[in-house]
Amino acid sequence: MVRSTLGTKMLRSLLRSGRAQQRSVGKLVSKLLTTAAKPAKNQSKSVKAKTVKAANATPKIVKAKAVPPRGAGLKARAAPATVPPLTHAPPGAAGKWLASHYPSRAEPGALGGKRMSYWLYLPHEAPAADSAGMPLLVMLHGCQQSATQFAQGTRMNALADKAGYAVVYPQQLLSSQAQRCWKWYDKATQEGGGDVRMLVGIIEKVAQQYRIDRRRIYICGISAGAAMAYIVALNHPELIAAAGLHSAPAFGAGHNPIGALGVMQHGAGMRVERAIHEVLLREPQFPAMPTLLIQGMGDQVVRPINQSQLTRQSLMLNRMRAGAEYKVTHKAGRGNSHNRQDIHDFYIGRKLILRVAQVARLEHAWSGGDPNLAFNAKAGPDASKMMLDFFARHRR
Repeated sequence: MVRSTLGTKMLRSLLRSGRAQQRSVGKLVSKLLTTAAKPAKNQSKSVKAKTVKAANATPKIVKAKAVPPRGAGLKARAAPATVPPLTHAPPGAAGKWLASHYPSRAEPGALGGKRMSYWLYLPHEAPAADSAGMPLLVMLHGCQQSATQFAQGTRMNALADKAGYAVVYPQQLLSSQAQRCWKWYDKATQEGGGDVRMLVGIIEKVAQQYRIDRRRIYICGISAGAAMAYIVALNHPELIAAAGLHSAPAFGAGHNPIGALGVMQHGAGMRVERAIHEVLLREPQFPAMPTLLIQGMGDQVVRPINQSQLTRQSLMLNRMRAGAEYKVTHKAGRGNSHNRQDIHDFYIGRKLILRVAQVARLEHAWSGGDPNLAFNAKAGPDASKMMLDFFARHRR
């Protein structure tokens, strides 16, 4: 009886400790993200007023044939706390803006299948009849973002429209992660499980429904979305022609929320090369994976050490030696040093395989985005244009 009482007390103590630890991790994540999301100091009151006014606007909805998911108290078009969802093609983009979802079969041991919402932008000009179809770009948002906010902030649709790209924006479920973070740190996800299957399912669904050039499917994202984009590319190189990672954590480490914070601040440690070695063991014939890495050198959320380690990982993945030669380009910012960038280009023969862009003083935000939304910096370079320029060089 005494042993039972002691065991019960110990169990309760462990549970209280676990809950306290979970709360502290949650507070730390929120603090990191909230700091990154603060508007620039020179943001005017008029800009803030416009943001508030926009939050109260009710633009017309362009509905797709598909029905958005219901359940868990989440509506596909429910307005976020501060910025309403993008319910129509944004200014400068004259194409179609469609909302849909992807259902998945129940995972073993799961209570039921998930339904992931996504938004699709189709350019106003249809692909030529004699062409292979439109290139497709997959855009993955970061933590505390929705898919529609990511579309607005990056202004990707307007640029994609001019280049004839279709763009798909999957959205992480609140029921999967309370801050809409992709679980890039989860080991099963890193090996191709978890949400990777749903994201690939969305790509396949769009490719089947529309005229998509399957040799030109690209994926990119910011922060957790960038990490998830790389995971999809590493597990499905036959599907992805090139990847673009903005402010991304290094691949293959973390394996729990606390470990993820460690990677964001200090990198992947001993897992840097081992994680890629495991990928190559699973896929000995892994093809070249062209990759663009964009990193703000003032980023305190995902620190620049991660870009250095991703560079090493990409060189290893593409079977290039660690000391491979590269071409360096320095681009000065117009009028100030905020958007000065250093670009390191790595080639195999004449083919650009890896581009590493370092943006001076940029914090944890999409470079050249809409400053009215969190995680977007007004100062250039234009990361969206950089992504499309890089992808245009590659096809599977």
